[in-house]
Order: sequence, then structure tokens, then C-alpha cells
Amino acid sequence: QRMSSAAGNQTSSGTTEDYSYGSWYIDEPQDSQELQPEGVVPSCHPSVPPGLLHTSLAVLSVVVLLLLALLVRCRQLWPHGGHSRSGLPSPVDFLTMDGPWTVPAAIFMVLFSSLCLLPSAEAPLPFLTLTSPSSRGTQCPSCLPGPWKMLALLYYPAFYYSLAACATVRHAAAHLLGSVLSWAHFGVQVWQKAECPQAPKIYKYYSLLASMPLLLGLGFLSLWYPVQLVRSFSHRTGAGLERLQSSYPEEYLRTLLCLKKLRSSSHTSKHGFLSQAWICFRHYIYTPQRGTAGFRLPLTLVLSATLTGTAIYQVALLLLVGVVPTIQKVRAGITTDVSYLLAGFGIVLSEDRQEVVELVKYHLWALEVCYISALVLSCSLTFLMLTRSLVTHRANLQALHRGAALDLGPLPQSPHPSRQAIFCWMNFSAYQTAFTCLGLLTQQIIFFLGTMALAFLVFMPVLHGSNLLLLQSLASLWPFWLTLALAVTLQNMAAHWVFLKTHHGWPELTNRCALYAATFLLFPINVLVGVMVAIWRVVLSALYNAVHLGQMDLSLLPPRAATLDPGYRTYCNFLKIEVNQSHPAMIAFCTLLLRTQKPQPHPAPQDGLRLGMEEEGIQLLQINDPVAKGTGPRARQGRARWGLTYTLLHNPALQTFRKRALSGARANGTQP
Repeated sequence: QRMSSAAGNQTSSGTTEDYSYGSWYIDEPQDSQELQPEGVVPSCHPSVPPGLLHTSLAVLSVVVLLLLALLVRCRQLWPHGGHSRSGLPSPVDFLTMDGPWTVPAAIFMVLFSSLCLLPSAEAPLPFLTLTSPSSRGTQCPSCLPGPWKMLALLYYPAFYYSLAACATVRHAAAHLLGSVLSWAHFGVQVWQKAECPQAPKIYKYYSLLASMPLLLGLGFLSLWYPVQLVRSFSHRTGAGLERLQSSYPEEYLRTLLCLKKLRSSSHTSKHGFLSQAWICFRHYIYTPQRGTAGFRLPLTLVLSATLTGTAIYQVALLLLVGVVPTIQKVRAGITTDVSYLLAGFGIVLSEDRQEVVELVKYHLWALEVCYISALVLSCSLTFLMLTRSLVTHRANLQALHRGAALDLGPLPQSPHPSRQAIFCWMNFSAYQTAFTCLGLLTQQIIFFLGTMALAFLVFMPVLHGSNLLLLQSLASLWPFWLTLALAVTLQNMAAHWVFLKTHHGWPELTNRCALYAATFLLFPINVLVGVMVAIWRVVLSALYNAVHLGQMDLSLLPPRAATLDPGYRTYCNFLKIEVNQSHPAMIAFCTLLLRTQKPQPHPAPQDGLRLGMEEEGIQLLQINDPVAKGTGPRARQGRARWGLTYTLLHNPALQTFRKRALSGARANGTQP
């Protein structure tokens, strides 16, 4: 009736009226409800705001840090507190040799995983959402994302500072605080992921998958701290003394002194084929040698290996979920209209439009296979380079510990720490992580382009017998390739059979007139060969540098320009600081010196090789004993003998007659 009346009014008066057209459409959502597009993940609203939970964890972390500072200042923890110790505990003892390496590795894995989630997070700092207006998916308009994300790079290390510091204090109360804090962190993360497992950015399960290393690290800490708490209560009186006697530096020194006996006993065993294969495998792939060689990797290298593995996982996950689901959606949405689109570019695959759809889907499937294959190859090569680097690190450190001089190129060989060396030591793990991420991304791009070119230009045309554009172009240039091949082959054969003659066992140059003539006549062809060799040189250099970009123990530049490579320079200075500050023989000597100067007949249950004990041992060397200062007769005699030994070692006339066992170590720990 309304339609008829409206028509009557329009025909009678010639004017239109305003009608409620919204009531005509039955399928329109009511009450201002919007339809979600297909495949789009709706926004999740947790029961408790994430900003409130994060703020509670931040306050709890500050309280725990203040309690730890009070514990450190107590004389029960530090009986010798007169050495100007700071009240703030250190998060990680990077230069220690006896501390647990699992806790710092878990802390750094948690920290790096949290930083990897920053680009996809709605707010760089979660507590900023508490000050923003309560609207769906909106943030504070005055909150600029750039500065806040840069501030988050400093906030998250401070956020996990107390969680890491609970392990360095080594006290029952610290383990109790660590247990509470780790349970709180782990519980909040599990709660958030259980309520909102999907996220709308990048991929619906990307946030959950990227949080797996974070959950793994927090889960390990939530179990490690309670175990240490139970052990701290069950320790007996002699536990600290046993721990001091079984420290790593003294074990390393005992193994080093007994190495001659071990070598003499190992000469009697004959190596078979499997033994030789295992030795060759251990030369290229890192295998622990703690029981045989008595050597342990420094904590910084363990952290670098952990961060490298985490970086491989995070970058590979981002590359996988950022591209593959998009290709799958495009392939699923292909219709017959794609034939008109291709015809607009002059591409006619077939007259049948359904066959065109199948061909396009097939090519998209091949593109997806190429991308996944390139990603698998990139991750495998990066992981193999990591294990190879660990073998090189161990060989270099063992060579420096026994006094060998590595061939580090033009870099300074002074063993003393410097400003640049300390700076490079601080940045080593961070540089290693960044180089790994960039190297994996570069390898993915290069390998994807290479596999796609081989698949679409070689394999698929040969398989289907059509679109042989590359092969036809190469076949049309057969005179060019045949000329180059004949020129290279004939020159090699002439150099072997015509221009080279063996006389009395020594090779000599002969037929010089023919050599000069051939060199002059083949000059234009050799120019073309040089062009092809130059192209191959560029390709080979790009592949080599892309594969070894994440490996800092070798320079990507020639030896004369090794100082221009920041990664290699950082690695060399890192070795200098590690050997100078964490030499096992030096730490063992300082420990024995402390036992002699300050005997403790009744050690406390938690007493052991305290932090900075080797520094106290070095300070004990500066005493007022005249014999120690060199005024006694035996001290003067010993100093004279050491001076004679030093002179003989550095005498140029005697260096040619010395054994090369110590000074023969070359770059990367290889022996001549």
C-alpha cells in the first residue's frame, strides 16, 4: 500500500518523498551490527585488560628487585662487603665459568621473543592501553607508535631484570622470589593465550606461534626456581666446599695437566672407518667435549647460540605465515575471470577458460613449493653455519688458552683489554642475532628467486614441452657457447701438452713462439670468456657472502681489508676480552690463592666460589711482602730466570729452531 501510495503521489504531484529504504532489505544486520568479511579474525576482548595484568607484573618486578637489593646488602650474603659492591644485583654473570647457563639462555630467549612480538602488538607498552579511551581497537591518539616502540626496546630488558637477577643472588629467599615471579609471568602469558589464541594481524595464529619460545622459557624458569629452592634447603654443611673443589677452572687445569697421560694412552687404539668418519663429523659439526677435553664454551657463546636458534625460528615463522596463507587464498579464489585478465596483457594460455583456471592454480602451487623449499634450505644452511661457528669458537679459544697466537690479520694482537674491545664484547651476542636475522632473510630472497627461475624456466617447460623460452634462446646462441667452450678446452689442452714440458722432474715452459701467437690470436675470445667469468664471480661472491653473513668468525672481506668488516672485528675483540678475563688457569690460580690467604675451616652452607672471587685474588697479589715485591734473593733469581726465558723466546736468531707446537696455530684454530 505504501508503494502504491508513493507511486500515486509521484504521478500526481511529480515530487518524490523520503522513504525508509532500510526496511526493504531483510538481510541487512539490525542494531548497527556489521558483518565480518570472510576470513577476517574478529577482535578478542579478554576478561581482564592486558594492560592491567602487565602493570601488576611490572609492580611485582620492582618489588622483587628492591627485595633482592636488600638481600645483597645484607652481611649474611656478602661477609666481605667492604669491596665497594653495588646493592643492585647483576642480571647475568657473563664472565663466570661455574654458574648455570640454562637460566640466562631462557631469559634471553624470553626477552628476544617479547621484542619480536612488538611489531604486531597493538600497543608497544601494554600499560598505555589503560590511559587510552575504552573503544574497540583504538589507542591513545597522542601516543606516537615510533617513539614508544623505541622506548619499549629499553623497557622490556628492565621488565625482565628482576626475573634474571633472582638466579645470580644464589640464596633461598632469592629462589623463593624467583619462583613467585616466574609463576606470575608464566600464568599471565598462558591466561592471555588461552583466552585470545587468535589475532587479526599477519596471521590468526602468528601471535600464538611466535610466543612459543617465550612460553618455553618462562615454563622452564617456573620449574627451575622451585627446584633450586628445594635444593637450598636440603644442602648440608659441606656442600659449598664440594662445589668449590669441583669448579670448572680446577677441572680444566687437572685435565690439562693430565693431557699427556691421556694422549699416551690414546695412541694404542687404532681408528677404523667409522671412527675416522666420526672425527671428520666432529671437525665440522659441534659436539660437546666436556668429558674428554675439559673445555667449556663461555656463557656469551652459549647465549649467542640460543639467540641464533630463536632468531631462526622467529624469522622463518614470519616469512612462512606472511606469504604462504596469502598464496593459498589467492589460489582458492581463482575464477574464470582470470582468463580475461591475462588476455588483457596478451597472454592466452588456452581457449578453454576452465583449463586456464587449472593452469593458473598449478603455477601458484609451484610458486608456493618454491617458496617453502627456499625457506627450508635457508634455515638448514643457517643452522649448519651456526654449528660450524661453534667448532671454530672452541678451536680459537683452546688455542688462545694454551698460548698460541692466532692469525687475525691486521687487527691488533695486544692481549690487554681496550675501550674498543670492551665495546665489541658487549655487542657480540646482539650482533650475532642481528646478522643471523638479516642473513636468513637475504638467503630466502636469493634462493627463492633461484628456485623460481629454475622451476618456471627449466623444469616446468621441459616437463610440459611448451614455453621453452630460455632453452630456445640458449639454443639460438649455440655458436657463441660452442666458441667459448672450444677456446677454453683448447687452451687448457695446449697448456698441458704443448706449452709445458717436464725435464728432470721439473716443469718448464716451452714453445714460447706458439704461446705468444695463441695469446694474441685468442685475445678477443678470452675477453668474452672473461665477461662470463666475471658474471660467475659476482654470483659466487653473492652466494658465499649470503650464506656466511651470520658467521662472525670469518671476514667477508680480503685479509688486507679485514679491519673494515665490523662483524669480524667484533669477534676478534670478543676473543681478547674472554681470554683476558675468563682464562680458566687464571681463575684457578686466584681461587687457590684465596684458599691459602683466607682459609675458612667452617664454610657456610651457601658459601662457594663467590662472584668476583678471582678479582679478590688479583687484589691479594698487591701486598706489602718484600719477598713478593722482588727484594728477596729467591725472588731476584726467579725474576732473572723469567727474564732469560722471555729473551730466549723472543730472540729472532733462535725462533727458526723452535718447535711450532704453540705458535703454529693459524686463523680459526686450524693447525698447519
